[in-house]
Amino acid sequence: MTILKVSGLIKRFGGNDVIRGIDLDVEKGERIAVLGASGSGKSTLLRCLNFMEIPDAGTITLDGKVVGRREAELAQVRQRIGMVFQQFNLFPHMTALGNVMEGLRTVRRMSKPDAQARAERELARVGLADKAAHYPAHLSGGQKQRVAIARALAMDPELLLFDEPTSALDPELVGEVLGVIRSLAEEGRTMLLVTHELGFAYHVATRVIFLADGTIHEQGTPDEVLKHPRRERTQAFLARHQEFSL
Repeated sequence: MTILKVSGLIKRFGGNDVIRGIDLDVEKGERIAVLGASGSGKSTLLRCLNFMEIPDAGTITLDGKVVGRREAELAQVRQRIGMVFQQFNLFPHMTALGNVMEGLRTVRRMSKPDAQARAERELARVGLADKAAHYPAHLSGGQKQRVAIARALAMDPELLLFDEPTSALDPELVGEVLGVIRSLAEEGRTMLLVTHELGFAYHVATRVIFLADGTIHEQGTPDEVLKHPRRERTQAFLARHQEFSL
């Protein structure tokens, strides 16, 4: 079942085409790792998928319906396509619980008791039940990112986007965030993950996409792309990242 279909996606900034006609079908339950050098368009692709950036051309179809053509529907689309950012994007004046509750209260219009119960469940799911009353300033980077994941999960998204979720973390904190993402994969969640954690991508992704110059340069199974890449640019990219373990 195709949950998301991207056709002819183009995004420009000034005179620079950052995304150049990407076509992509995402099946329900797929876990797609998106790789590529800096500037290849990885983050822009994700931001276009939930309309944090408005594409200049192309269509995005969610569950068989073209979305994103009307400003009024964008908030609903962003609920259905959740996003976890590199820099957490938590509200500093709210506790962990408050951050997870915020969308439930303001977007979903849930009652405070219901929103609190749901937020507590999601914090427990990411291993942070005991940090509900803590403010972001008193959380580690890994804990902040797990709060951000709980916030995204609370909205019941059909698709989860992760934009380099571990790149802002100290090395010793990376594992706790990857552990949460792995558990979501085991639940059968549909996700796109922009990452430089190639070993993690190899073991968790069902498909790997390599972007270059705003296009899908190569894609296939983790074995095909990470162990036996066919294209020269993919080979050169992987040669610079030989520290990962398969």
